[in-house]
Amino acid sequence: MFVGITNTPRNYAWGSAMAIADLMGHEPSGQPEAELWLGAHAGSPSKIEDPGQVGGATNLAEWIAAAPEVALGAALAGASSVGAAGSAPLAGGAGATAASPRLPFLLKILAADRPLSLQAHPTSERALEGFELENASDVPVDAGTRNYRDPFHKPELIFALSETFEALSGFRDLGEVRRIIDELRALDVATDDPQAGALDALESRLTGPDAVRDTVDWLLRDGRGGDSGEVKWLVERVVVLAEHAVFLAGGGAVITFARELATVQSLAAEYPGDPGIVIALLVNRVSLKRGEALYLPAGNIHAYLSGLGIEVMAASDNVLRGGLTPKHIDIDELLAVLDFTPVAPPYLVPTVDSHGVSVFRPDVPDFQLVHIVAEAAAAAAVPVMRQFTLTGPGIAICTAGGFLVAGAQASVQLKRGQSVYVTPDEGTLTFAGTGEVFLATTGT
Repeated sequence: MFVGITNTPRNYAWGSAMAIADLMGHEPSGQPEAELWLGAHAGSPSKIEDPGQVGGATNLAEWIAAAPEVALGAALAGASSVGAAGSAPLAGGAGATAASPRLPFLLKILAADRPLSLQAHPTSERALEGFELENASDVPVDAGTRNYRDPFHKPELIFALSETFEALSGFRDLGEVRRIIDELRALDVATDDPQAGALDALESRLTGPDAVRDTVDWLLRDGRGGDSGEVKWLVERVVVLAEHAVFLAGGGAVITFARELATVQSLAAEYPGDPGIVIALLVNRVSLKRGEALYLPAGNIHAYLSGLGIEVMAASDNVLRGGLTPKHIDIDELLAVLDFTPVAPPYLVPTVDSHGVSVFRPDVPDFQLVHIVAEAAAAAAVPVMRQFTLTGPGIAICTAGGFLVAGAQASVQLKRGQSVYVTPDEGTLTFAGTGEVFLATTGT
């Protein structure tokens, strides 16, 4: 079964006024359009275009709850997502439990005009434990101080749709961090009022077996403690030096870490005085080209800075913030969740299943992303065909052109800006047409 779905973009303040509208071919709302959610997450379940097709259900979450075997297939309908039958009720789930049938992934179009917060997501085990502890402590699910709004992990994948997609992801090698500090020191010495002590305070903490953890701990605790202290001085000094570096680079000077220091300048404009400005220097600065993707597993520190992308994630709302935000930060829980191991930017390279069909397969069973591209054939009478076999339910969105999508039971016309939910009994899908489609489905 192919079920047409739609939704209203979320108007978070960091969103773009035009990017999603331009991609989808609709009129802009006049507000920021940050995320378009396609899925069954309680926060914004997709609307069903023809409720009569699915027994009157008006949204995807409602239909899945009423007919899980049809919507999800027997395997997901009968499986506990966390292996703990009878667990605590889900956030926004109106009586659902962690063992209730659920769509395990959420597909989004994300459009960032301003930086998002530094953040990380928990493992499945940590999410379940934290969710049940907060329930036992009677912390309301919608409380601003709540860490775990559901018992699920939230690994995620971002695919760049814009020509570049800018991000921070994963702690960088300590040797590189020290080279950044060396460049800051050289900039500091060249000023009229050198203040080496600010950088000394940072460098002195970047020693020992838990150097990065201890430094992040210090930055967050001291930096969020008031208007005085070493971290406040450090943040102010790093911002001054970054602005000086950007000025020099504009005049042709060679600044080795020009991109990182330009990022400091832009973050300071959005979040003045925030300790996350300095934490960002400990994290890899990543520029994705269109068609490239990052995979962000549990514990990976990251922040999206700007750009338009397709995001697929496990269907969860569990976010541990670590700076660049006025929202609640639980420092102890964040430190417990973060993976401080230095990593290269976590690019996810696709496998090519067939010509025009690239599949991004992360190391989790919750989701995979299929990118389908078809250019016009030389002979107009010959349609371009692409195929992919579902591994579970799917959600497809067309971002360019148009396709006839056919499965084992039915078919549907899919044009730019349209999206459809696909039940798993459709099996192998054939896409006939030209343009671009993204398909999210369960992992293998």
